[in-house]
Amino acid sequence: MMKESDPSWKPTFIVKPDGGCQGDGIYLVKDPSDVRLTGSLQNRPAVVQEYICKPLLVDKLKFDIRLYVLLKSLEPLEIYVAKDGLSRFCTEPYQEPTVKNLHQVFMHLTNYSLNIHSGNFIHSDNANTGSKRTFSSILCRLSSRGADVKKVWSDIISLVIKTIIALTPELKVYYQSDIPAGKPGPTCFQILGFDILLMKNLKPMLLEVNANPSMRIEHEQEVRPLNVIVILE
Repeated sequence: MMKESDPSWKPTFIVKPDGGCQGDGIYLVKDPSDVRLTGSLQNRPAVVQEYICKPLLVDKLKFDIRLYVLLKSLEPLEIYVAKDGLSRFCTEPYQEPTVKNLHQVFMHLTNYSLNIHSGNFIHSDNANTGSKRTFSSILCRLSSRGADVKKVWSDIISLVIKTIIALTPELKVYYQSDIPAGKPGPTCFQILGFDILLMKNLKPMLLEVNANPSMRIEHEQEVRPLNVIVILE
């Protein structure tokens, strides 16, 4: 809508070096010609995405959702989706990107490994507060404001399913190259970390899928048994 109503609007881009992790080497640019890779990342390819400039804010802070998905089988397709996730917060109040604030990583990047070094990072064992919270606490907060959280969750599940379906052909190639043909039943599984951003209109947007997501546990809330949803092909 913004693109159509404001002809002067120009997108911001986020650059993510291939093979990077924990926010290393990620930066924002206004002009694609400013894309650069430095240091140990300079010889690697990078993914350049349009930056989502109107995210949903909580306490004036940008946050994302880490949702864990277990892919048990490709044939038939069987997926388990954890019914709770983590919400990881920036530590500086959000402002839409400008040339002057593109470098402010604590405002724009939700990576836990970056924000933990901020003086504003809040450690908390309460699921409803702090710079790292449960996603269910965010849903409860949205529900108290009249949001249709069942639709939010349904849209997230739909996003996960569509993404896995899109990945399935390539995953089958890797699976068949490693697993002997004719061997009965699933012989391995994959845990994926889906990083999702909610926009102001509560539409979920996929940021990335991590093939080797961090399973580090720092709070008791993170180890509670989680219900799952099973999707069968």
